[in-house]
Amino acid sequence: MAVCARLCGVGQSRRCRRRQKSQHDQESDSEMDMDEEEEEKIVGKTKDVADSGCQKTNATGPRSMSASADRVDGCTGLRYEGSACAGSPKPQSLLDLPPELLVEIFSSLPGTALPNLALVCKKFRQILSTETIWRRRCTEEFGMKDDLRKMEVVGLSSRELYVKRVNPRVKSGRFMKLLPDYEHMDYRDVYIHLLHPYRHILGLWQPDIGPYGGLLNVVVDGLFIIGWMYLPPHDPRVEDPMRRRPLFRIHMWESNRATVECMYGHKGPHKGDIQTVKKDEFSTKCNQTDHHRMPGGRQEEFRTWLEEEWGRTLEDIFHEHMQELILMKFIYTSQYDNCLTYRRIYLPPCLPSDLLQPGLFKGTYGSHGLEIIMLSFHASRAKATKLTGDPNVPAGQLTLDIDLSRPVRLPDLEHQRNIEELSRLVMGVHQEVQRASQGPDGHLAGAEEGSSGAEGSEYSPAAEAEDGSGGATTSSLPLEAQPFVLPLGVMARNEVYPRTCKMCFYGTGLIAGHGFTSPERTPGLFVLFDDDRFGFIWLELKSFSLYSRLSDQLEHALAPSLERFEAMLRNMQSWTS
Repeated sequence: MAVCARLCGVGQSRRCRRRQKSQHDQESDSEMDMDEEEEEKIVGKTKDVADSGCQKTNATGPRSMSASADRVDGCTGLRYEGSACAGSPKPQSLLDLPPELLVEIFSSLPGTALPNLALVCKKFRQILSTETIWRRRCTEEFGMKDDLRKMEVVGLSSRELYVKRVNPRVKSGRFMKLLPDYEHMDYRDVYIHLLHPYRHILGLWQPDIGPYGGLLNVVVDGLFIIGWMYLPPHDPRVEDPMRRRPLFRIHMWESNRATVECMYGHKGPHKGDIQTVKKDEFSTKCNQTDHHRMPGGRQEEFRTWLEEEWGRTLEDIFHEHMQELILMKFIYTSQYDNCLTYRRIYLPPCLPSDLLQPGLFKGTYGSHGLEIIMLSFHASRAKATKLTGDPNVPAGQLTLDIDLSRPVRLPDLEHQRNIEELSRLVMGVHQEVQRASQGPDGHLAGAEEGSSGAEGSEYSPAAEAEDGSGGATTSSLPLEAQPFVLPLGVMARNEVYPRTCKMCFYGTGLIAGHGFTSPERTPGLFVLFDDDRFGFIWLELKSFSLYSRLSDQLEHALAPSLERFEAMLRNMQSWTS
């Protein structure tokens, strides 16, 4: 209802009768039925209706109206009574305003302020029962787009939302028995008992799954709050869209109570729980883990997991080392049974000086498959932090560290095919970085242990070019896209990579043994292809990683400040160290 029915004297009803503008002779007021959309139009037309009523009144009244009269909310300096203006002074308080204007004013206030406002007086309390107010708060604060009253009409019912986007195997007839009567639910109840209590878990999170990590996005999805686990595409299709898997959902079970359900497994929703551990951290618990089991036991669970995770069967994977990595990940991750702790992560802030828009990318990591990284810029450096990891380099670690003050100009295509030529170029810069980071006594000066160079150090590239060998030099950057080809002997999971690039920079990549043993940073080449793709050539490993941007719209995820983002990056490394 758009204005409380009690204000109109028709009792408790969702369809409210409102007075229309006065007739010319002001003998009687006509009434008409209207739905919420029509009632909202009245607020926008208040000024026109008021001016019209004022002109008619003054045309037949004893005095004329001055064109310079003061205006209050669309009424010409006079008290607004119903739909016409009487010859009384302008409103002295909010109580003197018509209900339509009060609805518009209250709708612009944050939902947390409305309960205190309802304590002011009976009139405010009645107006704050208006559905228009709470619908606007649900939309503006949480992005909820579904109309509770017209879900079936627009073709997006709650059960369709579940059946189509969460678990297509569940038939709608069976699911109808699991849902409450959303048709008679109010926006006020949804705001108070669902959206506001769980507002702190909206956004991006990283689950604590040992070295593997992950990416969870908690969003308002229709009449649900759903935790979607984002999974990279099947290896090596790095430019395919992300895959999503629901881990939990929260929805209104009754008009005054929200319920949490675990979505893990293959038997449909079952009882779960969510607890806030501390600020920027929460945990989920499944209360019916038997729903995760399959009739065929662990073998059937592994085959199903392998098909979903890798898009293939174990027989299709011929590499023995890769089989071991896959089996190890299944054993490790399945033991959690969706009882996980999540820590909040933010998207990096974007500055005009950034080389490209920072954000999330998916990239190839050899036998470990595709992983998700976060690219951010810090003065003269670009950093790629793992959100998902592997037993060698776990999630949270700095996988790439790029020195933007040290560009590398590629030679012609013929010399690019020679791995020795590329190694000579990059290692020349690497040696200069090492010399610059060491003091006169040969010790590191102002550089962090294991880093590739001093932060923000100035670089004066060598002026000489290679005589007759393609003109390879780091003295300048190309003004336009230049041809690019991988050197012979460099392994690439995906042979479909761009054949032109914009810029190249010196950088280092983090490698380590199993269990994150003996980590070290090795030199490599950062290759910027376009605004959504870049690559990195690992010289020591003789391999190439291609990264492609995540195209998903991620809400409630921007860092509130650069300082909070920097602190988050430091904490991420400590989580998995």
